[in-house]
Amino acid sequence: MSQQKKEFLERAIQRARERGIVIPTFKQLMNPETIPETIREKLKQVGLWEVNPLNLFRVSWKNEPVSHGGLFGGVNFLEIPSTLTGVRARIFALVGKWFPTGAHKVGATFGCLVPRLVNGEFDPTTQKAVWPSTGNFCRGGAFNSALLGCESIAILPEGMSRERFEWLRSIAGEVIATPGSESNVKEIYDKCWELRATRDDIVIFNQFEEFGNYLWHFHVTGRAMEEVLHQQLSDRERFAGLVVATGSAGTIAAGDFLKERFPGMRIGAAEALQCPTLLLNGYGSHRIEGIGDKHVPWIHNVRNTDVVIAVDDHFPMHLIRLFNEPAGQDYLAAQGLSDQDIQQLPLIGISGVGNLVAAIKFAKYFELTERDAVFTVFTDSMELYASRLEEMREQFGPYTREDAIRDYHRYLMGIHTDFVMELGYYERKRIHNLKYFTWIEQQGKSVEELDAQWYDYPDYWMEKQNRLEEIDRQIEAFNAQVGILK
Repeated sequence: MSQQKKEFLERAIQRARERGIVIPTFKQLMNPETIPETIREKLKQVGLWEVNPLNLFRVSWKNEPVSHGGLFGGVNFLEIPSTLTGVRARIFALVGKWFPTGAHKVGATFGCLVPRLVNGEFDPTTQKAVWPSTGNFCRGGAFNSALLGCESIAILPEGMSRERFEWLRSIAGEVIATPGSESNVKEIYDKCWELRATRDDIVIFNQFEEFGNYLWHFHVTGRAMEEVLHQQLSDRERFAGLVVATGSAGTIAAGDFLKERFPGMRIGAAEALQCPTLLLNGYGSHRIEGIGDKHVPWIHNVRNTDVVIAVDDHFPMHLIRLFNEPAGQDYLAAQGLSDQDIQQLPLIGISGVGNLVAAIKFAKYFELTERDAVFTVFTDSMELYASRLEEMREQFGPYTREDAIRDYHRYLMGIHTDFVMELGYYERKRIHNLKYFTWIEQQGKSVEELDAQWYDYPDYWMEKQNRLEEIDRQIEAFNAQVGILK
């Protein structure tokens, strides 16, 4: 270890000692029953969103679904009834609402920051963590930064929802709004280069290239899904596939884990039809907040992706009204949806509805039956998008039964198999090659590593996946030196 890293690590340990910080291992986040009893007792007094280092232990899919004092249970998931999906296949989704900050991106940011902190690559006393994002990633990064005793800078497009900015200003040291909206990722990268050139007190955690993002989802999200599948599926049922928006390519890494356990399953990458980067090398802007686009993330294992599914953003934008307006819920009840299922609908945010539409298209395209199961993810809930509903009421007026009838039949029952592409070897390679223009020409990556991702498959990716035990050993050593658990 270099002298600088030793100094950074010593300062990080001292900061943790001063602020009572204990860092959970990845294994504890996967298996909360292994969390020390002393920690569990203290969590009974802590709110889910509270800026308290104990909430690092809630960076898990297994939090008790309450806002204060909850401990842990089974995986938070929903099964979406066929009354809503219109398909015979069973569709499951992990629920991100019950993470601190109300979104699962807090896990990805944990995977990025913690390994750098415990191995001496990040100094929380002199450096600021920069979180470039199209939404929830910078929320999670700012939150984890506060829990881990360091300052943060959040970067996100100015067109994102009002709720995101209001909450960020309360927790991040700086909030920078870049031009554009969901599709304007390059503008975020440009701001990062500007910060690199003008400041020497920052470390940039770019979710699109940080393998800590990939690693957290591969192990924590992948295992959560596997646990649900083993609990829910009978011997005669089969797991058909995982379908999620590519976004930063963190969540889709769970598919790499699942394909090792279920070799016959497919990985479906969803994106907005208005910006069909994977489907058509296309561009554009759209309204499905939180999924990013116009480029292929560095950490996307394209060679292991089987299907691309484009979702017209009109579908989720109409469906959030059907799912959340009283007239929409009344109509869904009339179609046979249970009160319990209706009460769960606000757990699905805009990108979650987009994922659900993509999963339905996947089930229809492959003609799945009641023997088949599909998994997706509801990354956050409508709690983060109340302003979008207000905007739509102002623009389109009150939501009526006639609106609900139209939206149910056109945007739910009327989902088609258009804009679905199965990927052969060269279609995958075409998508992989798009990385060159972002990562080699603009972001300084090497062609040699780009080629290794493709030609050294699967060894390149397995090396990334196998870092978990080393990181957990470093976390345990860090905690031992902090000395709080003694």
